[in-house]
Amino acid sequence: MVSMVADEKSQPQLLSKKAACNSHGQDSSYFLGWEEYEKNPYDPVSNPGGIIQMGLAENQLSFDLLESWLEANPDALGLRRGGASVFRELALFQDYHGMPAFKNALARFMSEQRGYRVAFDPSNIVLTAGATSANEALMFCLADHGDAFLIPTPYYPGFDRDLKWRTGAEIVPVHCTSANGFRLTRAALDDAFRRAQKRRLRVKGVLITNPSNPLGTTSPRADLEMLLDFVAARGIHLVSDEIYSGTAFAAPGFVSVLEVLAARGASNAAAADLSERVHVVYSLSKDLGLPGFRVGAIYSSNAGVVSAATKMSSFGLVSSQTQHLLASLLGDKEFTRKYITENTRRIKERRDQLVEGLRGIGIECLESNAGLFCWVRMGNLMTSQSFEGEMELWKKVVFEVGLNISPGSSCHCREPGWFRVCFANMSAKTLDVALQRLADFAEANGGCKGGGAPARRRLAGGPARTMSCPVGRFSWANRLTPGSADRKAER
Repeated sequence: MVSMVADEKSQPQLLSKKAACNSHGQDSSYFLGWEEYEKNPYDPVSNPGGIIQMGLAENQLSFDLLESWLEANPDALGLRRGGASVFRELALFQDYHGMPAFKNALARFMSEQRGYRVAFDPSNIVLTAGATSANEALMFCLADHGDAFLIPTPYYPGFDRDLKWRTGAEIVPVHCTSANGFRLTRAALDDAFRRAQKRRLRVKGVLITNPSNPLGTTSPRADLEMLLDFVAARGIHLVSDEIYSGTAFAAPGFVSVLEVLAARGASNAAAADLSERVHVVYSLSKDLGLPGFRVGAIYSSNAGVVSAATKMSSFGLVSSQTQHLLASLLGDKEFTRKYITENTRRIKERRDQLVEGLRGIGIECLESNAGLFCWVRMGNLMTSQSFEGEMELWKKVVFEVGLNISPGSSCHCREPGWFRVCFANMSAKTLDVALQRLADFAEANGGCKGGGAPARRRLAGGPARTMSCPVGRFSWANRLTPGSADRKAER
């Protein structure tokens, strides 16, 4: 009789090598912290002792503005135009180039986010199911299996998944340091290029996030000029992920690489050639707080890239219903102008709340002017200034304090003790609860060594939290070390 139970050892053979490989990055502490949050999510009423999600860069600060617009414009949500139903029109097949009305509105909104210093041609926009799909599509178009992209550190942990898993592309980190606020330098780029050559990798380009995730800083114009000079000299591509462009709330403000490129002019052959190798990724997930709508975009002046990426987009289209709704919303110039102003004001207010609260505990942040997070230095709470000490502190913060934050090692930072802490996905009261928990933890552990007096004031009400999830119960937490998933890109 044939056994109906499959041999566990034979299971991986049922998958392709690509599907079974471990380059997805799901074993990173960035994702594992999310898993623990999902098992025990904080709720001020039903679960006040749960884990507060501070590892999610989501903008929930301006939903009321969007909801007010929807109430005032029922036709957009009701699939109507001029009072007449457009249900049949939207329900039928739509060409994957995208609806012209939406692409025109998106192009105008992207220009508005950049102070109209950049003009976007809708024909150069490729719609994708979020920025994740946009970045992967660009890797598919620009890099063959084994080719490499240089990425400044610290960088968004999801890039290990988005850029590498299905494409086979490699990431070579460009090591930036706190000595200059983690700014990109030509020396760091040249060093990364040499390391790629030693590994016999063909470098196809550089990818940056501007504003930076996780630093919460915008790239200075001088740095963008230097970066354009570097890619021009090497004959490689530049991808600028600008999904946080509408979150800049303080000087020096946001400058798009396309603005710097346009200032060089396109009258000479060198400038024209460079413009063919500069590509921008955008999304409505952060500025409008609509990650569930899955709306991303690639912008490129390279006809070959636009053509290939458009073909790729057929695997992840933006629904016609979503395009219809957002074409109306983004087409309302008065609304978008007021939204941008108020949204950035709220982001700054919430960011200031986090920074001031942490400072009261004796914890400092990198000075930031954009983004939905802060780059926080917590080395004074660590038992040892090492990545082992960082991981030990991270486990305590997740399981004892009940805050899911992202350790710097998951972002491939070379200096232990840094953490990304998000602030825009929760209410002000919840942020106060998070700060109080951290203050209690710091005080219970003798305060922040070298970081000022421990906070003794109660920041918010709520029950004292006791450790309900002993670290020893979670085998993955004991196995996880900074030498595993979080540091793979260093090799």
